[in-house]
Amino acid sequence: MKSLVQFFEENVDKFRDNPYMWEKIDGEFRPTTYGEMREQVYQFAAGLMSLGVKKGDRITLLAEGRSWWVVAEMSMFYLSAIDVPISIQLNEPADLTFRITHSESRMIIVSGSQAKKIDALKKELPLVEKYIHMDPREKYEKDEVYMGDVMEEGNKLLEKDPDSFKTRYEAVDPDDVANICYTSGTTSDPKGIMLTQRNYTSNTEQALSILTVPEHYRMFLFLPWDHSFAHTCGLFTIMAVGASLAALEMGKNAIETTKNIGKNIKEVKPDIMFSVPTISKNFRNNIEAGVRAKGNFTWKLFQAGLKIAYRYNGIAWDKGKGMNALLKPIYALFDAVVFKKVRDGLGGNMQYFFGGAALLDIELQRFFYAIGIPIYQGYGLTEASPIISANGEKAYKMGSSGLIPENLEVKICNDEGVELAMGEKGEIVIRGENVMKGYWKNEEATADTIKEDWLFTGDMGYMDPDGFLFVLGRYKSLLIADDGEKYSPEGIEESFIDQSEYISQTLLHNNQDPYTVALVFPFKDALSRYLKAKGLSSDSDEGIEACLTLLDNEVREYRKNGKYGDMFPQRWIPANIGILAEGFTRENKLMNPTYKVVRPKVEEHYKELFEFLYTPDSKKVINPRNVDAMKLFLNG
Repeated sequence: MKSLVQFFEENVDKFRDNPYMWEKIDGEFRPTTYGEMREQVYQFAAGLMSLGVKKGDRITLLAEGRSWWVVAEMSMFYLSAIDVPISIQLNEPADLTFRITHSESRMIIVSGSQAKKIDALKKELPLVEKYIHMDPREKYEKDEVYMGDVMEEGNKLLEKDPDSFKTRYEAVDPDDVANICYTSGTTSDPKGIMLTQRNYTSNTEQALSILTVPEHYRMFLFLPWDHSFAHTCGLFTIMAVGASLAALEMGKNAIETTKNIGKNIKEVKPDIMFSVPTISKNFRNNIEAGVRAKGNFTWKLFQAGLKIAYRYNGIAWDKGKGMNALLKPIYALFDAVVFKKVRDGLGGNMQYFFGGAALLDIELQRFFYAIGIPIYQGYGLTEASPIISANGEKAYKMGSSGLIPENLEVKICNDEGVELAMGEKGEIVIRGENVMKGYWKNEEATADTIKEDWLFTGDMGYMDPDGFLFVLGRYKSLLIADDGEKYSPEGIEESFIDQSEYISQTLLHNNQDPYTVALVFPFKDALSRYLKAKGLSSDSDEGIEACLTLLDNEVREYRKNGKYGDMFPQRWIPANIGILAEGFTRENKLMNPTYKVVRPKVEEHYKELFEFLYTPDSKKVINPRNVDAMKLFLNG
């Protein structure tokens, strides 16, 4: 059993001169080696010792991803202190105050871009003794200090009494809590998930039993670093193999930072990136827009290549099998002539995405596999540190969430907790060293979730004969018909989005109602192209009605005689749709920091619209409510 401290020490000894972190400084990405990172960790950890940090102390970390983020967190681990990482996307004072207060944090480490949030809360945080600023300030209050100055104090301690620091970090236990990671709190107060140092090292070992990450790989880590997904699959997996990761260049605001993603990809030329469905969809939209811009011939050539690739690749598990083997040279030609240019737009070195968060539709997986950058979908949750299953180069089956890693047990149980046979659907239940220690100051929730060492995930799924896990969605997200029958909507929602170029987001609803309804947020560029082809204007009644009819027909394709009429049970296909003028975003809090739609908040926010969708006036898609929403969407 390894602690994160032992893990870090061993890997720095092996990869001392390899770059670990790439960070944009003075206009270019510059490396920090493993050896340099350890020196900085020693300095800051010793500095925290000089500030009186003791084992078990909680310290909040609120900062964007950067080298000093790793320095700050690893330094806490060296002292058996507990990091409370908070998403920089949290802006509400109440959200920040709850996490800092509930965790009883003694100190806060904060970057310059986030400092204003904390400055405004100081009076609400009586337990906080010290504020450590990552970036210099013109003036410091008595309870404030610059991180660089803390490192200077650490240097003095290391010169004066190095043995005291060594004794301290050699006493770190693998079972010591590393993080308290807070849930999004979509239905109640957020829960603090306690993940130990061994939780992380064990889950990293499990991940590497499936994923291939050579030493020369470079990862571009632009998703939030506070999440366990970024910890295990990013910071620690990279560390385990001596590879490197690059941090996203921060802009002056969120919009500028988002724009930096595309620019940084071309500068970093990564081999791996994380993805979540929303980002994958955006990448695909951008790729297709770029191909369309090169003219009709290039677009048709691209589409022809996709058709060949889809047939040749199958669902990956059966790639090139049978008669499809004959397509190999044709696919190779399209790959060299068309798809390579697409990959060049993503830096030219991209080998694969590792996908997590919400379920990823198989059509999106087919697309990226066709262009030569597969999305290896995995499944997990923070309580499991977070990986539970994953696809990888060794074994990939599109539509699944992958194989179970080594040293992790998974079973499928019914509502009474009884294990079901292979292929039967039930709750996913797991056991392994990656299972959390429990919820911070919440023994009742811990007892409800962990029973005799088994973690009950609250997710529904099944295992197939080849050992692949298929995740069907959250039990709490299930559609419930008026006769009590239940169904997970996520597969239908993802299919709507990925099969239709006109639907950007959707959410289905049925809470013991006679039929299912759906919210639909359209894709503006696609509707604009449609109107242009029809010779219609977006501000005319004819144009508005044409768009509404088009979207209604896209959903009707899932009815009995439609193109996709045999994909899902008919009772769960929406009878009525409500058009949204605004999508689900992190800014309006209808999406959480990992880009998952927060279903309870959507249902609360659009309560009146859902009620309208169960009235006779909503039966026709061209109704005043939808017309007004479409006008606002297209011309607002």
